[in-house]
Order: sequence, then C-alpha cells, then structure tokens
Amino acid sequence: MPLDPAPGPAPLDPAPGPAPVGPAAAPPPPPVRFWPVDDLPALDPDPFLDELLRDEPVTRIRLPYGEGHAWLVTRYEDVRFVTSDPRFSRERVAGRAVTTMRPVPVASQTAGLQYIDPPRHTLLRRVVARAFTGRSMARLRPLAEHRAAELLDGMARAGAPADLMEHLHGPFPIALIRDFLGVDEKDWHRWAATGEALLSAGAASEDRAREAARATRTRIAELLRSRREQPREDLAGVLARATATGEITDDEAVSLAIAVQVSGGHAVRNNSGSMMYALLTHPGHLDRLRREPELLPRAVEELFRYVPHRNGVGIPRIATEDVEVGGRLVRAGDVVYNSYVAANRDPGVFPDPDALDFDRSNGPHLAFGHGPHHCLAAVMARMEAEVVIGSVLARFPGIRLAVRPEEVEFQRRGLIRGPTALPVTW
Repeated sequence: MPLDPAPGPAPLDPAPGPAPVGPAAAPPPPPVRFWPVDDLPALDPDPFLDELLRDEPVTRIRLPYGEGHAWLVTRYEDVRFVTSDPRFSRERVAGRAVTTMRPVPVASQTAGLQYIDPPRHTLLRRVVARAFTGRSMARLRPLAEHRAAELLDGMARAGAPADLMEHLHGPFPIALIRDFLGVDEKDWHRWAATGEALLSAGAASEDRAREAARATRTRIAELLRSRREQPREDLAGVLARATATGEITDDEAVSLAIAVQVSGGHAVRNNSGSMMYALLTHPGHLDRLRREPELLPRAVEELFRYVPHRNGVGIPRIATEDVEVGGRLVRAGDVVYNSYVAANRDPGVFPDPDALDFDRSNGPHLAFGHGPHHCLAAVMARMEAEVVIGSVLARFPGIRLAVRPEEVEFQRRGLIRGPTALPVTW
C-alpha cells in the first residue's frame, strides 16, 4: 500500500476548462421530504409546491401511502419534458409498491390508458377518440345548453339564495356523461356513489375503496355486455364494438370507461364549481365577461390554469434509464411524479401566476396534462365550462355570493378540489 505523500505546498489550481457533463456533474440527491397533502382553504395554492418551485423544483418526496420515495417535478418545462419523454414509463408502475396518494389505485393497473405506454397506448387512445369527435361534440353542445337552461330555470323557481352546486354543477356534468357513456338515468345514482368513494383519499378505509373499485368495474362490464346485444352510438357502444373486433380487451374497455366517468362526472363538477367560485370572488372579471361575452373561451383557458384542480399528484412514471431532469440525476428505476398544478403557477412562464388574468398570452396551461397521456376529454371539458359559465351569466346577470367567500365550504380529503356548496343570490 503506497504511503501518503509528504506534506508540501498546495498545488496551483488547474487552468479553467470545460465544465463536466453527464452523471458526474449531477449534484447529490436532495433529502426526502414527507408531503402529507393537507386540505387547503378554497383555491389557495399549496405552499409546499410554491416553496419547491422557488427553491427546489426537482426534489424527492414520500406520500401518505405505499413504500419508498419518489422524485417530484414542479417546473413547467421540466413537467413537459418528463411527460413527453419515452424514457419515463407509466407501464412500469404496474405491480410496484410506490409511495402514493391512495391506498387503492383509481384505475386498473393491468388495463386501460393510465398504465400503458405507446404503441399500445396509442391504439387505445385511437379507440376512445372515436367518441370524442368534433361531430359528437357539436351534437352534444345544444343538449348541454338545453340541460343547463333547464337546471337554472329550476334554481330560479326555488328562489334565492340557492346552492349552485346542488342546482347546476352537480347534476349538469353527471347528466352529460351519463348520456355520453350510455348509462340509464335510473341506474346513475349507484354509479355516482361508487365514483365518489373511488376518489376519496383519506376519508374511506382501504376496504371501502377496494369495494368501490370492484362495484364500478362490475357495473361497467355489465353495460358493455348490454351494448353488444343492443348497439348504440355512445361511448359504451364504441368500446363494445372495439372489444367485439378484438382491438381491445374487456379489461381495457372497462378501464377506459372508468377514466371517462371519473373525469367527466366528479372532476368536471368540482372544476366548474371552482371556476365559478373564482369568478364570484373576482367581481371585476365577472363584470368583464358580462360586457364581453366573446372573451369566454379565453377566460375559460385562464380559469383552467388558475384553479388548482387537484390535491397532491396523480399517477407517477418510472425512469427506464438514467436521465437528467432540471439539473438532477434521476436513476433508472426511480419513481417520478410531476405536478401540473405547480407547473401552471410557474412564474418563469406565467408572470404574476397567482393573478387571474384573462389577457395572458403565455404558453398553454397544463391542466389537461401533456404528452401521450394528455386528457382525451379536454374538448368536452372546455365545452362544458363555457356552457356552464355562459348560461349562468345569461340567466342571472346579477349573480353574487350569498355568503362571505371564506364561508364557502370545500370538500375535504378528496383528490379533486371543489366546493361542497356554493350559495348564491341574484
């Protein structure tokens, strides 16, 4: 074993050269932080995400359920990178015990869009897209406008004050997704109840969540069987035909229908309710929409960016090889989450991100995701938001909150944020 060299004068610094690149240049990984994902008031942004955006946009976290830790990516460009780069796989999440928000996955890990990668993912998206055509949305919009008008007429008859969640935001998206999916109205109350339990984060026990998942899948499987016997031009009919021809499996069809049910019912209800709360607490913006109804589509895009539509994070990805993200080295096999909510408040892309600004001309928001897993139902969600807001302003031009903003209750321990009630007067 060689001896240490005798002490002597310190060597001169070497001449400057190119900075090291690749894994050797990556700093040591940050400490793992526990993120309990607590309930937040109204539409307040998550202070944990604000801190990360400012100080540590690529960090490591541990969530309330599951095992181990994961990377969390919050900056806009980093989120776009992770969600579009094929080296980050959804498929490899299936079967792994990862740190997570839920004791039970909402979607099946063995079938459906959520846990697969291209090319199979591309095929499944193509099947579902047959139901989300411009023609189908053009057919659905007049029905949506008629349904919204009926519901608001009912609220007017009930008199002020009234709960906008009860009269509009609750029944409206449920009626539309019921028609779109093809569920009989008399059966929908059972579907809605299990859908709520499926998306409960901490209020439901693990056994209850598993039972809700089983019940939802059983009902959708029954619906698909009935469509094979009695075909119709609805989403269930599209999926039933695709299973009959062997394009997709029965399990994949069930998982696809669940994804549409969740996004089209529960998520739209809460997101549209949050949008209306945002407008009612920004009376200047509400007045502007009354004066400039042509501004509505642009206003809806800004509301999608502004509203923190969910708590925590969704489905992670697994790195298939070593990848550098935002100056951090993510190793092959590491779990990676991204936060669309944080990315939509990135001040490097959206100046003054906590302001509601209908005149923004920045990059597109990420409320519907990015890359191959971008939400297929985005076209329908946009249409519903425009119909809801436009219908309310046309029917009740003097609408305003019937209570103080801080008295509006928001749901607790849910994955999707939104008001439980929205008392208004006019």
